Amino acid sequence: MNGPVYLYGAGGHARVVLSVLEALGLPIGGLFDDSPARSDVAGYPVLGPFRAGRVESGGSLVLAIGSNEARRHLAEKLEAQVAWADALVHPAAIVHPGVALGAGTVVFAGGILQPGTVVGRHAIINTAATVDHDGRLGDFAHLAPGVHLAGDVHVGEGGFLGVGAGVVPGCRIGAWSIVGAGGVVTRDLPERVTAVGVPTRIIKHHRSA
Repeated sequence: MNGPVYLYGAGGHARVVLSVLEALGLPIGGLFDDSPARSDVAGYPVLGPFRAGRVESGGSLVLAIGSNEARRHLAEKLEAQVAWADALVHPAAIVHPGVALGAGTVVFAGGILQPGTVVGRHAIINTAATVDHDGRLGDFAHLAPGVHLAGDVHVGEGGFLGVGAGVVPGCRIGAWSIVGAGGVVTRDLPERVTAVGVPTRIIKHHRSA
């Protein structure tokens, strides 16, 4: 990344993404938001709805939105219009050199990614979330603060694990499934379900998008 980084999104999640960019010493071009409620966030200008022409030559974009579905929608919509930021890793995170991170993925302060882990595009590894050896996270997956995945855990595309959730070794979590805050996954979960509790139980099935 040679030019400034721009954010799409100007809510609370964007503030934390800004903190990663600041910690990395990267130039910040501003924030795009379709319905701006303020003129700046943490002192950086909110530029209004996205227009490719507002991105400085050499600049890149990161999707600073917590919703997995929203990030997927925007990624598909903007794919031909922008250069995505490389993966952003806070200096206070620990990422083994053998870990593979997709474009647009953000690893926040305190995150830990162990050897053999592969993370897709536009994923979120939030504050103090950890992924042990040989983990797999699909595109648009989101680990909330304090999530802990044991070794060889796979989370499908768009999977979301709520604050403090945990997964025992070797479990598979299907695409676009949700694990509630504090839940402990002890067996595989299929696609598009919500599971809660210790151990988790499925409480809802979701329609395909």
